[in-house]
Amino acid sequence: MKNLENETENLMEGGEVGKSKGRITSAIFAVVLIASLATSGYFAYAYYSLRQNPNSVAQEEVKSLIAQVGRLIDLPTEEPTVATVVDAEALKSQAFFAKAQKGDKVLIYPNAKKAFLYSVTMNKIIEVGPVLLGDQNQQPAAPAPTPNQ
Repeated sequence: MKNLENETENLMEGGEVGKSKGRITSAIFAVVLIASLATSGYFAYAYYSLRQNPNSVAQEEVKSLIAQVGRLIDLPTEEPTVATVVDAEALKSQAFFAKAQKGDKVLIYPNAKKAFLYSVTMNKIIEVGPVLLGDQNQQPAAPAPTPNQ
């Protein structure tokens, strides 16, 4: 009888241990499942947002660039046009781009008539210069004389 009681007791203890291991495994599985669903949801939302506004990434990059350059120098309040230096050797003949390197950014403020050359790698403003739009030095053409009759 004692043996039967000991075996029954051992089975009950083993059953409880098995149940607790099953609960832990189920809890871990639930946490992993919830985490994977949350991650999938995040990326689906990001994909949907990007499809709705494809320029949003570029706009965020411009905002980030303005913030970085704005920490180094006071910038005009208007929205700049941003360009990236692709071929620095071709631009070396221009004084503004003399120290430019591939990947540098140019912020052009047409209303303030200023341009800033910013090195992303050095986090440094390389050059500041005026923006000349069109032929501003040229005198307006005189009206053609009208024939006297």
